[in-house]
Amino acid sequence: MDSITQFTLGATISTLFLGNKVGPRKAAMIGGILGTIPDLDVLLPYETPIDSFVFHRGWSHSILLHFIAAPVVGELLLKIFKTIKSIRITVWATVFLCLSTHAVIDAMTIYGTRLFWPLYLNPIGFGSIFIIDPLYSLPLLLIVIWAFTLKNWSISLKKAAIVALTSSTAYLAVGLGVQFWVEHRAKTIFDNAGIEPMRVLVIAAPFTNLLWKVIGLEEERYHNLYISIFDNDSNANIYTHSRHLELIDCLKNNDDLNKLKWFSRGFYKVDLEKGKIVISDLRMGLTPNYAFRFAIADYSDLELQSIPPSPVSNRINTIEADLVWLSTRFFGYPALRMTESNSDKSQVQNTLISC
Repeated sequence: MDSITQFTLGATISTLFLGNKVGPRKAAMIGGILGTIPDLDVLLPYETPIDSFVFHRGWSHSILLHFIAAPVVGELLLKIFKTIKSIRITVWATVFLCLSTHAVIDAMTIYGTRLFWPLYLNPIGFGSIFIIDPLYSLPLLLIVIWAFTLKNWSISLKKAAIVALTSSTAYLAVGLGVQFWVEHRAKTIFDNAGIEPMRVLVIAAPFTNLLWKVIGLEEERYHNLYISIFDNDSNANIYTHSRHLELIDCLKNNDDLNKLKWFSRGFYKVDLEKGKIVISDLRMGLTPNYAFRFAIADYSDLELQSIPPSPVSNRINTIEADLVWLSTRFFGYPALRMTESNSDKSQVQNTLISC
């Protein structure tokens, strides 16, 4: 999730449990800082941009390490704030919750989080909430603003914090339920269209769980489907695109390629752009523009040569058109995504690559 949400979630938790001992302002600040700490792994140096991409949300997001860190950090807080010495276990629990809820809500997004490192190394990512979702974050933000405006503890603030945490948690639960329902609908739509994908992935669309992006993955192509909870599925538009996997036949032993395959869970495509082989993670972004795209090889003189990986910017700016399209599709109104309809103009048809 975004940094503001992580700060406000930790701040609300700390306000609820420590606010009556240290005051609402200090409690909110303590929790906000704790709720941000796991993301400090972005400051760690990585060898390549791909390593930075695939290893983010690693050990610092492990709830097993959070369990170990809770008493250590808790004891530090006890030394700093004398008024909480009588609630040692509560302090430890607050630290654990501020750290671990950061990791758990990150795992609700599609990026993935290593919740159980080092026992289980693969990222866990449900994709049931977008990284920025105002309906989830706003109640928490209001509590934090209220806490910072108060000098003394308030029972009303405590009740409001309980309501905010309960409602935000319920929102996550509802999102998981809607995601399961949308997956069932998507499979039916694909089946009626004569499409039999190997795998189907359902992801919350930007800013809301009213609209969902569905990827139906086949070996040579993938299908994008966008489903609003208000949709009439008989009018669904399916956008089909080539994956161009033939471009990487000569790169099977490329470490960067294998990392991207693993991290994307197989949901990736390949493009030839300006003489570079570019890998895109299909889960994050909208075709043809994806948030994470990396050039891993150079194509010249009909041969491929691996190169140090580098991020590649999106090909075209579709933000304005996508916002208009999203605002229409949120509520189930039919709208063709013209950018995507015209995006699969392949540069690589009949391209021969020698290994």
